[in-house]
Amino acid sequence: MSEKIASPHIAVAIPCYNEVRTISIVITDFQQSLPNAEIIALDNNSTDGTAEAARAAGARVIAVPLQGKGNVVRRMFADVDADVFVMVDGDATYDAAAAPMLVSYLLENGLDMVVGSRLSDEQTAYRLGHRFGNVLLTQCAASIFGRTFKDMLSGYRVFSRRYAKSFPAHSAGFEIETELAVHALGMRMPTAEIETTYKSRPEGSESKLNTYRDGFRILITILKLFKSEKPFAFFFAAFAICMTLSIGLALPVFQTYIETGLVPRIPTVIFCSGLTLFGGILLTCGILLDTVTRGRNEMKRLAYLSIPLLKGTQHEC
Repeated sequence: MSEKIASPHIAVAIPCYNEVRTISIVITDFQQSLPNAEIIALDNNSTDGTAEAARAAGARVIAVPLQGKGNVVRRMFADVDADVFVMVDGDATYDAAAAPMLVSYLLENGLDMVVGSRLSDEQTAYRLGHRFGNVLLTQCAASIFGRTFKDMLSGYRVFSRRYAKSFPAHSAGFEIETELAVHALGMRMPTAEIETTYKSRPEGSESKLNTYRDGFRILITILKLFKSEKPFAFFFAAFAICMTLSIGLALPVFQTYIETGLVPRIPTVIFCSGLTLFGGILLTCGILLDTVTRGRNEMKRLAYLSIPLLKGTQHEC
């Protein structure tokens, strides 16, 4: 079997906020690695001249007024038209030389997303707190959504047009990476993960990521996605907790009733009844929302299938 891949339109999209020290480096590196790609800087209200530096380096600049990386990604997928989307942070920490390999792997294998997982020996590049938080949150997502990625929070990714134009993008901040991963898992898209070199930021460049604040937001996002993507499992877990508490509190009361014929703890009985009723309501919500979610997933699937495969991808035997 031989495979012919026509030259696709590749867009390198760079979300950036106050990255004047590094944006020119990133643009130049990707111009060299992907000389036929369109380079686009999505400026998120920078105040240090990032947009001007990006234009001077030869990139097209799109202003995104709503603050937050999630809002930038939302605009990126809406306003940029391409066959292949390369998303990379504007902090010069990701390896531009790996981009051709990531793009080729996506095209040759008919994938919808390839994640460039971070591999670094520099402690300053990938701080211990960030490593631990990434592993913890990735494992949390894996326990809920099943198979996931080793580096779920990587900012270096390649997407197919099908993925880009079917992604809803609800998140506003750094939790967008979690939503990107869960969307692919929920839609059962073909994906891959390839290790890429991760470097430390150049001197004078500061990370916009707050370990604890953004880590908490990502955890909340995982729970929200659990509720929206798997409502029956979410509400059944709440139902099980209510019923366990209710039965645990009711057993001593029931035992006393069997022995004496009296019910001395009326408030406990009322509380157990309320827990049981509340658990039943939660279970009913889970059943109804599961039906709604199935319909919503079918609509997402139809939107995904409405976008044809990349025309340049052909298989011949």
